[in-house]
Amino acid sequence: MTTSHKIGFGITGSFCTFAKILPVIQSLAIEGYDLYPIFSPAAATYDTRFTEAAAYRQKVETITGHPAITTIIEAEPIGPKHLLDAMIIAPCTGNTLAKLATGITDTPVLMATKAQLRNGGPVLIFVSTNDGLGLNFKNIGLLMSTQNIYFVPFKQDDPEKKPNSLVSDPTLVCDALRACLMKKQLQPVFSS
Repeated sequence: MTTSHKIGFGITGSFCTFAKILPVIQSLAIEGYDLYPIFSPAAATYDTRFTEAAAYRQKVETITGHPAITTIIEAEPIGPKHLLDAMIIAPCTGNTLAKLATGITDTPVLMATKAQLRNGGPVLIFVSTNDGLGLNFKNIGLLMSTQNIYFVPFKQDDPEKKPNSLVSDPTLVCDALRACLMKKQLQPVFSS
C-alpha cells in the first residue's frame, strides 16, 4: 500500500513502551506513510534501563528517513505551513495527556499537536500511563470529547498490580490511523 500522507509521530517519555513503538513506526513506514519524528525533551535526552536516548532516536530517524524534531522552534512551522495530514503521539504519557487537556504547550510534541489541532487536523493518541484510571481519567474523558482527537484502543495492562494503568494496543495503530484520517474513532475504544 502506498500513501502520500504526512504524519507527525510524537514520542514522549513512556520509556517502558519504546520497544513496542519501533515496530509500529516500521509498519507505518512500510505502509507508505511519510513519518516525521518529534521527540519530547525527556524522550530525546533521558537514558534509561529501557534504552539509550541517542540510539533510540537514531533508530527512529533511520526508519522514517527524517531527522527528529526536538525543539519547540522546529515544531512551530507545522501549523502555519500545514505540514501534516495527521499527528500521532505514541507513546503518550499521563504528563502529556494532562498538558494537552489543559492547553499547555511546552514541548515539541505538544507544539506539533497544537499546530495540528489549530489547522483542524486529526490527532491520534496512543495512551501509556500508570494513572489513566486515576488522576488522568478526567483528562482522557476531556480529550475524547474534543474535536479531532482520537485514541488507539486501550486497556488495563496489569489490573492486579497497577489497577490505574492504561496502555494502547500497538497492533491497532495502523487501523486507528486509517480511521483517524477519515475523522472516525476506531471501535471499540476499550479493548480486552
